[in-house]
Amino acid sequence: MESIAFVFFGIIIVYSFFIGWIAYGFKKVISFETTDLQAKTKFSIVVPFRNEAKNLPELLYSLSQLDYPRNLFEVVFVNDASQDTSVEIIEQFPALSFSYQLIENDRKSNSPKKDAIATAINFIQNDWIITTDADCFVSQEWLKTIDNYIQKHQPEMIVGAVSYLADESFLQQFQQMDLMSLQGATVGSFGIKKPFMCNGANFAYSKKLFQDLNGFEGNNGIASGDDVFLLQKANRKYPKKVHYLKSDANIILTKPLDDFKSLFHQRVRWASKTASYESGFGKVLALVVFAGNVAIVISFFLTLFSLFSFWNWYLLFAVKIFIDFLILYQTGKFLQPKSVKFFLISNLFYPFFSVAVAVFSLFGKYEWKGRRF
Repeated sequence: MESIAFVFFGIIIVYSFFIGWIAYGFKKVISFETTDLQAKTKFSIVVPFRNEAKNLPELLYSLSQLDYPRNLFEVVFVNDASQDTSVEIIEQFPALSFSYQLIENDRKSNSPKKDAIATAINFIQNDWIITTDADCFVSQEWLKTIDNYIQKHQPEMIVGAVSYLADESFLQQFQQMDLMSLQGATVGSFGIKKPFMCNGANFAYSKKLFQDLNGFEGNNGIASGDDVFLLQKANRKYPKKVHYLKSDANIILTKPLDDFKSLFHQRVRWASKTASYESGFGKVLALVVFAGNVAIVISFFLTLFSLFSFWNWYLLFAVKIFIDFLILYQTGKFLQPKSVKFFLISNLFYPFFSVAVAVFSLFGKYEWKGRRF
C-alpha cells in the first residue's frame, strides 16, 4: 500500500501546484471601476430561449432597468421551438423600455445555442454582441461597465462573471460552490495568461471578431461550447484582444437548478466539450483536476475496506481542501454570495460527483431542455 499512497500523494501535490497557480493568477487580475464616461458602444444582447416562461419576466424587468441610453442597445430574443408561453410573455410584457427583435432559431447543427447565436448575427447591425441566458438577472450598470472597459482598453472580446442566487439548501449551496470553483479558475487562467474558459451567460465580443473567426465553424457538431470554443479560437489568434472584466457591476446572477438529476446532466453537458478544447493548458488542467478527485475517491473506498490508512486519506483530503480554499475564498470575496454553507460536506461530496460527471461525459448521453444529446 505504500506505493499506492506515494502515487496518491504525488497526484495531490501536482493538483496543489496547478490550483495554487490559478489562485496566484486570480490575484493578478485587477478589479475595474466604472466611471462617468459618455456611453458610445452599441450593443446587441442575444438571448436564446426554450420554454423559459417562468424565468423571462425577471430577465425582462432587469433589462428594463439598465442604466444605458436606449438608442445604444437592443435585445434579440431567439426562440428555440418553445412549447410554453415564452413568446407571449415577451410580446406582452408591460412597458418594455428597450427595442427588441423576436426571431425563430434556424437549426443547422447539433448545437441549438450556437445556431441561435449564428441566426441572431444575421439580424444584428450593432458593433458588439453580448450573450446571456433567459434565467439570468443583470445589474443596472452592466452595459455601462462593459462600455467603459471597451473605451479604456479596446478589447475585441470580454469575459464576465456569473453567480448563483442560491438559497440555504444543500443542493443550491453545492451548486454555488461548484460554480465558484469554475469562476475562480476562469479568472485565474486570465491572470496567468492562459485563458481557456468562460460562461456564455456573460460573454461579449465584437461582431467583427465573430465574423473574422468564422463564428462556431469547426465545433458546431458539439452540443455545448458556444462560449469556450469561441474564446479559445479568439485567444489563439488575438491573445491581446481577449480580456476578463473583473467588476462587481459586471456580475450576472442566475438561478440554480431544482434537482440533482438536472444538475448532473448540466455538468455532463459542460464536461463533454473538454476533449475538444484547443487550449492545451485547459486539457492538462482538466486532467489534473480529474486525477486529484479520483485519488480522493479511490483512497476513500480503499480506506473503507482497510486497504488504505485512514490517516493517509485524511491527509490527502486535508491538503486538497486547503488548496481549494485558496481559490474559493478569493472567488467568494469577488462574487459575494449571500451565504456559503456546507463547505466541508460539499467538498467531501464534490470529488464523487465530479468523477461521475467526467466518466459519464465520455460514455453516456444527457438530457437538456427536453432533448437528448
